[in-house]
Amino acid sequence: MDETSHDVVADPEGAGRSDDLRELLSILDLEENGPDIFVGHHPEKVWSRTFGGQLVAQALIAAGRTVGPERPVHAINAHFVRGGDPKQPIEYHVDRHRDGRSFANRTVTAYQGGQELFVMLAAFQDYGKGLEHGSPLPEVADPEGLPRVEESFAGLEDKLEMFVKAPHPIEMRYTNDPAWILKGTGETLDHNRVWMRTDGSLPEDPLVHVAALAYSSDTTVLDSIITTHGLSWGFDRIIAATVNHSIWFHRPFRFDDWALYATESPVAAGSRGLARGHFYSRSGELIATTVQEGVIRHFPARR
Repeated sequence: MDETSHDVVADPEGAGRSDDLRELLSILDLEENGPDIFVGHHPEKVWSRTFGGQLVAQALIAAGRTVGPERPVHAINAHFVRGGDPKQPIEYHVDRHRDGRSFANRTVTAYQGGQELFVMLAAFQDYGKGLEHGSPLPEVADPEGLPRVEESFAGLEDKLEMFVKAPHPIEMRYTNDPAWILKGTGETLDHNRVWMRTDGSLPEDPLVHVAALAYSSDTTVLDSIITTHGLSWGFDRIIAATVNHSIWFHRPFRFDDWALYATESPVAAGSRGLARGHFYSRSGELIATTVQEGVIRHFPARR
């Protein structure tokens, strides 16, 4: 892992971790329940259904446990089959397809009550030398001078109850106004840019950093679909559900240091919206790319 950009004070015992981050790390510590079968649990604070980022992160841990550390994950493609019950554990079954000298491939299927919830393909490859380039870090304000996202909930707690009561293991600071603030100004925005890092230090295991980024990648990626239309969660009647989610990991990183998640939506059609995002390190390197498709249904208020 790249240690050069890490500005978090060493905290080997995790004393500086928030309670929500401690719980995230706890639910990422999957139980083994047989050969290539792992069991994951939910946090105490839950949504009405299993959070998609949790499924992706736990599935990554399950797949990564069957591959040696010399071959880190470089790509995943996940499909959400049905919503999960946050009151029940989830069983992750890993299928091994290939273990080559440089590459490995896995499929992870998540089950609950005998039904498939989620399927993910994961590809692993060792890092090699080759051509390198990447899109530049957008010009945005530094995270230190920006408010935490929780501060933007003030006075809107009744509208944003789902966000207020959700776990917050990831520290987020929007560089632009979030959807619920834009709603009050009448503005539209075709992109969203958010600084993110875990709310405290992480263990040294690179797989945990990858899983934490994957968890966070499902938090704001659909925002640009609705802000393009001047809509907001909590204010407008919107139903959203992730259909599929892909991530490409380009280079090693730490996710307890700041990363900018820059997202945009190139298209919405057929009751679905597509959003894509780039994670940049504080030093400007492109570290991961995401693409997510979600069902987005808007029910305008009757006049």
